[in-house]
Amino acid sequence: MFDEIMGLPMHPLVVHAAVVFIPLLALAAVVYTLVPRVRARIGWAAALLAVAGPAGAFVARESGQELRERLIAANYGQEILDQVNEHQGYGDLTFYFSLGLGAGTLLLVLVTNGLTSGRGTAGGVPLWLTWVLGAAVIVLAGVTGVYVFLTGDSGANAVWSGV
Repeated sequence: MFDEIMGLPMHPLVVHAAVVFIPLLALAAVVYTLVPRVRARIGWAAALLAVAGPAGAFVARESGQELRERLIAANYGQEILDQVNEHQGYGDLTFYFSLGLGAGTLLLVLVTNGLTSGRGTAGGVPLWLTWVLGAAVIVLAGVTGVYVFLTGDSGANAVWSGV
């Protein structure tokens, strides 16, 4: 299912969704967390990116596994497969961190939409909990950004060094 699109390997075609949507998710999550006055304007975008980013990472991950199997079947050398394995390891972590970032962002959007009452709670959620959630989202955004870079860099190195 994740092997080819019109005869071309799917991975290099779909990886760009993850490369675009995950950094945008990280940016939207941080801005949403740190700039409360823009929340009403960007909440919908943060929520959409919270779904699109991890979905793009999932499709890239699955198509990458199919591409790896294709390289093994074509008897590529161990040096190249080692580079692909390193890239796959980073890609797996990118998927998991983006999934956590997406879930945290969605939860933050849902919780903070009720903070307009001025009572310090959002639907029964204490204000301090939204701060903790916001801090977790910021940390996840940073870690996810690092792994997006490491995944892309290791993939580009594999491609430009012989794969």
